[in-house]
Amino acid sequence: MNLLTVNLAMSTLVFWIAAQLYLLPRLAACEPKAVLLPILLLHATRHFGLMFLAPGAHFAGLPTEFAWPAALGDFLTAVLALIAIPTVATQARGANALVWLFNIVGSVDLIAAVALATAYDAAPFMGPAYWIPALWVPALLVTHYIAFLVLVRQRTAPA
Repeated sequence: MNLLTVNLAMSTLVFWIAAQLYLLPRLAACEPKAVLLPILLLHATRHFGLMFLAPGAHFAGLPTEFAWPAALGDFLTAVLALIAIPTVATQARGANALVWLFNIVGSVDLIAAVALATAYDAAPFMGPAYWIPALWVPALLVTHYIAFLVLVRQRTAPA
C-alpha cells in the first residue's frame, strides 16, 4: 500500500468536508472576489514546490521526471496567482481570464504531479517535502474546484 496515496486521499476528503460544511452552502451569497482572493493568496505560496529541486528538502534519488515538472508547474502557478491577485482585487478588465488561466494551469499541474509521482515512485524519496503532497496538494485541489465553481457561476450569471 502506498501511504502517500492514503495521506493524499484522506487529506483531500477532510478539505472537501470542510468546504461542504463551511463554504459551499454559502457560495452563492458570496461575492466572487471574496472567494477568489484567499484562493489566489494560498496558491501564490506554491513556490514551495521548488523544494523538489532543493537538496536537503528531499532524499537523494527523487526522480527528476517528477521533480522538475512538479517544481516548475507549481512555480508557474504561483506566478499566475500573484499576477491575478491585483486584477481580482480591483476587478480589472481581464481578471476572469487570468483566474481561468491560473486555475487551468494549476489544476493540470497538480494532476500531472500526482500522476508522475505515482509513475516514477517518487514517494519514498520525498523526505521532508512529503508534507506537500500529503497535506498541501489536497487543499490546493479542493480550492481549485471551488475556484472553478465561482468562475462557472460568473459565466452563467444573468447580466
